[in-house]
Amino acid sequence: MVKIQINGLSFNIESTGNGPAIVALHGFTGSTKTWDEFVIGAKDRYTVITIDLLGHGQSDSPTNSARYDISNCINDVKAILTNLHVERTNWLGYSMGGRVALALALALPERTASLMLESASPGLSTLKERSDRIQQDSELADWIIEVGIKDFVQYWENLPLFSSQNSLPASQQKAHRAQRLTNSSVGLANSLRGIGTGIQPPVHQQLDKINFPTLMICGNLDLKFNRIAQEMHNSIQGSQFQEIRNAGHAPHFEKPYEFNQCVLEFLNSTNEIHNRASASTVDPLISNLWSR
Repeated sequence: MVKIQINGLSFNIESTGNGPAIVALHGFTGSTKTWDEFVIGAKDRYTVITIDLLGHGQSDSPTNSARYDISNCINDVKAILTNLHVERTNWLGYSMGGRVALALALALPERTASLMLESASPGLSTLKERSDRIQQDSELADWIIEVGIKDFVQYWENLPLFSSQNSLPASQQKAHRAQRLTNSSVGLANSLRGIGTGIQPPVHQQLDKINFPTLMICGNLDLKFNRIAQEMHNSIQGSQFQEIRNAGHAPHFEKPYEFNQCVLEFLNSTNEIHNRASASTVDPLISNLWSR
C-alpha cells in the first residue's frame, strides 16, 4: 500500500505480485479491498494494481464534484501508470469501475492489453435517461450528506440489486459492510455527482472500434446487467461473454473462485495468443540469421 500524489491529490494504491499488469477498479462504495480474493488468485502470475478511486477508501475526497469527472479520472489513472512505470495493462473493472475501465481503454488504446468488464455498462444512451439519472443521483448525493455514511450504507446494501448477497455467510456480509463504512459521505456524494452513470458520457458508438481482447462477466441472477453485457458482447467483435451461475451483481464477491477462474483463463489465453504472435514475427529473423 502506498500513497501517491497525482495532479494535486493523494491516491491510495496497492501493487501485488509479479508479471503483466492488471489494473483493477472497484465499484461505487468499494475500495482496493474489493479485489482481495482476486489478488490472492492472480499474484503468482500477474501484478495486480488496485486503486482507491477519488472519494473512496483512503484516497482524497475533494469537495469539488467536477474533479471526479471521467476526463480527470483518465488523466489521474494515466499519471498513476506513468508513476508506476507501467506501459501497458489489462483493465479489470466492476460496475462503476467497469465504466471507468471501458473509458480508459477507449482513451488509451496504446496502453491497453485487454479489457475485462464485470457487471458494467457503456452508459445511458438517451438524453432523457441521462437527465433523469443525473437528477436521481443528485438527490441521493444530497441525502448521503444529510443522513451520513451509516444510514446510507444500510440503505445501499438493501437494494434489490444486491439481494443475492443475503444468502452469503454473515461474517462475509459483515466484512463487506465494514469496508463500505470506511468511505466518507462527501466522497460518495461527489462521486455520484461527478462520475455517476448519468453524467459520464455514453460510449455505445465506440464499442465497434475496440480491437483488443475483451471479456464481459455477469452473474446470471443479475438480469439487467446480463442483458447489457450481452449487448456489449454483440457490439465488440471477437469479445467473450461469461455468465457466472448463482451470482448477482458482484460475482467477484459472491463467487470468488469462479470469478478468478474466469478472469485468469481469459488472461492466460490472451497472453498465449500474444506470445505466439510475437514468436511468429521473430522466427523469420532467426531463420535469416541461420541462413547466412
